[in-house]
Amino acid sequence: MAALRIYDTLTREKREFVPVTPGRAGMYVCGMTVQNKPHVGHIRASLSAEVMRRYLEHQGFEVTYVYNFTDVDDKIIERAAAEGIAYESVSERNIDAYLRFADLHNIKRATHYPRATRHIPEMHHMIATLIDKGYAYAAGGDVYYDVRKKSDYGKLSGRRVDELREGYRIEPGEAKRDALDFALWKGAKPGEPAWESPWGPGRPGWHIECSAMAMKYLGETFDIHGGGQDLIFPHHENEIAQSEAYCGKPFANYWCENGLVNLSGAKMSKSVGNFFFIEDIATDWDPEVTRFYLLSTHYRSPIEFSTERLAEAAVAYARLRGPLERANAWTVADGAAPGGALGEAVADAERLFHEAMCDDFNSAGALGHLFDLARAVNRSLDEGGGAEAAQGARALHRLGSILGLFWRAPGEESWPPEVTALVGQREAARKARNWKLSDELRDQLATLGVAVEDSSQGQRLRRK
Repeated sequence: MAALRIYDTLTREKREFVPVTPGRAGMYVCGMTVQNKPHVGHIRASLSAEVMRRYLEHQGFEVTYVYNFTDVDDKIIERAAAEGIAYESVSERNIDAYLRFADLHNIKRATHYPRATRHIPEMHHMIATLIDKGYAYAAGGDVYYDVRKKSDYGKLSGRRVDELREGYRIEPGEAKRDALDFALWKGAKPGEPAWESPWGPGRPGWHIECSAMAMKYLGETFDIHGGGQDLIFPHHENEIAQSEAYCGKPFANYWCENGLVNLSGAKMSKSVGNFFFIEDIATDWDPEVTRFYLLSTHYRSPIEFSTERLAEAAVAYARLRGPLERANAWTVADGAAPGGALGEAVADAERLFHEAMCDDFNSAGALGHLFDLARAVNRSLDEGGGAEAAQGARALHRLGSILGLFWRAPGEESWPPEVTALVGQREAARKARNWKLSDELRDQLATLGVAVEDSSQGQRLRRK
């Protein structure tokens, strides 16, 4: 198999993947700021990184995968105030929604889901160290990072400090020395949630939380840092500056930001309201089709999202699944590789699929080779290929599964998110031997028209 090469935004080149620790890989992915429900952009970012994780695991790496939630910020506080509820209520419902829809689209659960508000002590330690080293300063209840103290600031985005000054200004109430300096700690405002600190009550700045959480779970230097390209500046730039000033070591070895989702050629934006909530898409579209479509473009490229494109993807995905369903590949046991033309097609697909994935996780190229194999399997089935055709279909299923596709066998019910959420809660209740809650959740499922049967293999669902 070819060596895995990954494009690094920092060095602007593809480099062979050399892990910090042999046999292990550490990944940190900037997750949702949970002021609202998850949208397609969140799922695209999660899928981009999750496929990297899946492929690293396929190659034999033990992956520690960290996906964070920013669970307090200005917009979360504003939404909570508008609804007359606690900020935690806003955060929790949107975290729960993200996890439900990530599960629905077969996104593997992270190793850790850290939340900013649960890592305040780690942030305090980093901030105090940066002050001691002369990289940060306290001012008026806030603490700011002094951008000009880091000579290589701007290396990720390719921006020069002097060029950045234009367009930046000091907001009323800020005690910055320089307009470019960014907040590590924000002094409390009346009525806002706050935590005690050596600099007075307040809450963390956005950038410090990711550095503190990444280092807690992955160490001072780790392998891959993911997130959307809209985070390169200032978020990822500031992460690098504060982290490397703090410990004097490289922060992440590979910066792998995914391209953005566009609607009618324009970037999706919450501020102007042109975005799709993933719950609305999941109501009308098979999650397998949505996953397939989002993987059909290289993760670093922008992707156009529309119902028209999803309709085209549904047709294409049906062609890809077709030979699997004809051969019922989900029930075929692995056997001897087919011979003849089909055997050559399987071997070519295996080789070319892995060449594509080793070239910066090129899922789009890999899918193209799966379509070639699907056509070969269909030909073999048409010619009465029998067991050999079934093994060709099995090979197609095996390769697609590396990308997280084909997880649902034909006829398997696709349950809506509210059903899968209740089933998950009921499973947790049963493990905790909370039979009263388990029965209540069964009754809730019954009101949705779903009957639950318990067996040694777990819960089985059927339509009432």
